[in-house]
Amino acid sequence: MIRRRTMLASLASAAVAPAALAQSWKSDYPDLVYAVVPAENASGVVDRYTGFTGYLTKTLGTKVTLRVANDYAAVIEGQRAGNIHIGYYGPASFARARMTGVQTEAFVIDVNSDGTKGYYSVFYVRADSPYRNISDLKGKNLGLVDPNSTSGYNMPLYTLDKLGIEVADQYFSKVLVTGSHENAVIAVADKTVDVSANWWNADDDSNLTRMLTKGMLKNADGSPMKKEDFRIILKSALIINSPTAMLSSLPPDLKTAIRDAFMNAATADKVAFDRLSDGKNLPWQAIDTAAYDDTIKMVGFVDKLRRKAT
Repeated sequence: MIRRRTMLASLASAAVAPAALAQSWKSDYPDLVYAVVPAENASGVVDRYTGFTGYLTKTLGTKVTLRVANDYAAVIEGQRAGNIHIGYYGPASFARARMTGVQTEAFVIDVNSDGTKGYYSVFYVRADSPYRNISDLKGKNLGLVDPNSTSGYNMPLYTLDKLGIEVADQYFSKVLVTGSHENAVIAVADKTVDVSANWWNADDDSNLTRMLTKGMLKNADGSPMKKEDFRIILKSALIINSPTAMLSSLPPDLKTAIRDAFMNAATADKVAFDRLSDGKNLPWQAIDTAAYDDTIKMVGFVDKLRRKAT
């Protein structure tokens, strides 16, 4: 027969267990690092993510530090070393992390305003240029973003290959790796390159429109440029949206707390959530790592193209 005192003690222990577990991971992780790939300049990332980082700190009950990565590889290597607990990736950089053995797992995916979970790589030229399609640009200069960028490097090369252009360095006079999405657009605006690749969600939501909103693009006379000053000459196939991923080694209860914080963010702190996308995105949805298996295939294919070029 179970004594009443024994039963009450068991119930008390069961009630205390979750709290003890929470205290356990908080003592082991007094500071969580949340890193973001450089979709825009560092000050822009800080401005966009500071409110959300504060929300995470409050919700998780432990300090969350924002780290603005200098390049895509920094997030990959930071998670490999265990120095970055939560990372916001592009699809290709997440694929690269997995391909090189980083123990990380996707848990939420960005969702567009129409409920879709994909975006595109587009090729921009200046509207005052004579270029209407890729064939017009043979022997001209191409601007790309970063070897670990999906829309700014991997998908553009993948798309060009589908058009019969296997080696971009041989088709174009020069292929310039600009280092960031913003630099790639600026290179077209300044005529450093004739065409460049970039991300595009919708007509009113792209890296170009965000830069124009911030007044980052100017004509030679100093007047602000407009969306009509640029022309899209090619759009890729759909790319799966970006994942946020956490280290696989984190304690299960911490993983659950992080996942819940992201999934509830749109209602728990709408202002901070909306700032991340200028109010363009719907709440995050759950995703698993396997959703990016096709992206691994694309990145592997582009790696072969690059080896062929050398």
